[in-house]
Amino acid sequence: MIILGVDPGLTRCGVGVIEAGAARRLSFIHVDVVRSEPTLSQDLRLMAIYEGLAAKMDRFSPDAVSIERVFAQSNRNTVLGTAQAAGMGMLAAAQRGIPVALHTPTEAKLAITGNGQAEKIQVERMVMRFLNLNTIPTPADAADALALAICHALRPAGALQGGEREEHLTAAQRQWAQASQQAKNRHGVDRGM
Repeated sequence: MIILGVDPGLTRCGVGVIEAGAARRLSFIHVDVVRSEPTLSQDLRLMAIYEGLAAKMDRFSPDAVSIERVFAQSNRNTVLGTAQAAGMGMLAAAQRGIPVALHTPTEAKLAITGNGQAEKIQVERMVMRFLNLNTIPTPADAADALALAICHALRPAGALQGGEREEHLTAAQRQWAQASQQAKNRHGVDRGM
């Protein structure tokens, strides 16, 4: 199974591609960063991210795409750009019929290191170990994208296509889904919390 991981970002969007074989044997295929020029308007930056991710999907034909689930951050502009970049990845995958999974940073850390609160350097070292790499991939967005792909290989929960199955969700994901459903029921529409 070929898995393409995406660490979304509006300026730098990490892309990591791995192959997950039998007995959870993982192989490195590709790592890169899709960039957008900060001087461009938001719509053109998103188009650059979309086109870059679409090109990677066309090149590597992944069986699944694993994208970091965006949570609120203190910087509103950062979280909006990150969420929009994640949406570009979801759109590119959906157009190609590729199943998408969303994983939180905590899920990725837990899957890779056994500790959901692991430091970034611990995750990077485990990425090196899982993929038999001699150096930590740079920049950090690239290493994070590989971590998301590895996370999906080890814990393939969070799939969106066909709906998320409750038994594959983490406690936090279940709470979010329940709160979202309650809001939808109260207001008759999905207001996205």
